[in-house]
Amino acid sequence: MVSGAFPSYTQGMLQPDLAHLARDLTRIHDAVITGASPPVQPRALVRRSWDRMLRLGLDPDGANARIVADGAELETRRRTSRLRLVVDEMRSVLLRAPDAAPFILVVTDADGVILWRDGAASARRQADELGFVEGAHWSEAKVGTNAIGTALAEEAPVQLFSAEHFEASQHPWYCSAVPVHDPHDGTLLGVVDISGPAMTLHPAVQSLVTTAVRLAEARLMIAQQEALNTLRDRMSAMLAGTSGPALVVDDAGWVAYQQGVRSRDRIEVPAADRSILIPGAGLCLPEKITGGWLLRPTGDRRASVTLRTKQDPPVLNIHSGTEPLVVPLTPRRAQILAAVTSAGAAGISAPDLSQRLYGDGDHVVTVRAEVSRLRRSVGALLATRPYRWADGVSARVD
Repeated sequence: MVSGAFPSYTQGMLQPDLAHLARDLTRIHDAVITGASPPVQPRALVRRSWDRMLRLGLDPDGANARIVADGAELETRRRTSRLRLVVDEMRSVLLRAPDAAPFILVVTDADGVILWRDGAASARRQADELGFVEGAHWSEAKVGTNAIGTALAEEAPVQLFSAEHFEASQHPWYCSAVPVHDPHDGTLLGVVDISGPAMTLHPAVQSLVTTAVRLAEARLMIAQQEALNTLRDRMSAMLAGTSGPALVVDDAGWVAYQQGVRSRDRIEVPAADRSILIPGAGLCLPEKITGGWLLRPTGDRRASVTLRTKQDPPVLNIHSGTEPLVVPLTPRRAQILAAVTSAGAAGISAPDLSQRLYGDGDHVVTVRAEVSRLRRSVGALLATRPYRWADGVSARVD
């Protein structure tokens, strides 16, 4: 019944003998944990996770201490989680017939902290005994291999059955978890999980969770667009008749409205005590408003940057008007900016930058990811397609 691949219930095929499968998985688990040779190797995903748990020194007998956030911390996490916008819809999708479905729905944040839990009363009572409660930390490092923690570690959907869990106390359970990402920038927001008694596992559970997550991500995209539209309408009316450049963004830096300045769709996340350089507007001082930030220029519209590669760590000095900015850089990011500077106004493509940094053109995905992270630090100073300094920016390497 058991093989190196996961059992056929994940494929929507005929449901296996779950009791037989649980016994086989227990033998594999016990052999691996004790250092013996298992009858069959566990799935690669499970083995990777077990190896992490053994290196961490976690107790497979389930004596690992549960960490539960207090009420104030839990409420703060809920309030700041974007998943609060969709949790009710996920409840309606996944818990339409709670009496007929002996499972619980769990929604966590990106740290693995359980923010919301709902579902069948019998399953909730069993979960209470396990410490599977709201506010509990269910990362791998805290409670061992489990679908929530392993989905966060792997950033991939995970379904675990019975003794695939590291802790023996979790063996009576199955769990199916799918990460939720921000549909605009791919940020990991948390995990949606369905868990229940192992012998009640249905072949459609994983597909059900996946569908709910896709619907949640679509709803998050709609909600953000609606919020940006509201912010734009309100601030465009407020700024009507005023002169000078102005930029209105939400709390995550997404642009809702721009006046007299052309910006990309997103800037770095504003902070009240830090100026942001916007090409065409110069250094702008963020002003907190309801639902976001208003940015207006404080000085010169042009900027000069100096890349200092001999400092440890390297830094980028940004000058615009009278207020300089200093941005610390990793050596790799300093290399990227040096290549961009040497390319001049023509810029440099991702394949050419890969060749410059790695000696071949096979690292384009890595280059794009690194530049994306770099732009979070230097903002719209760095233009793309090809990579180059934005208009109005003069640059040199010192």
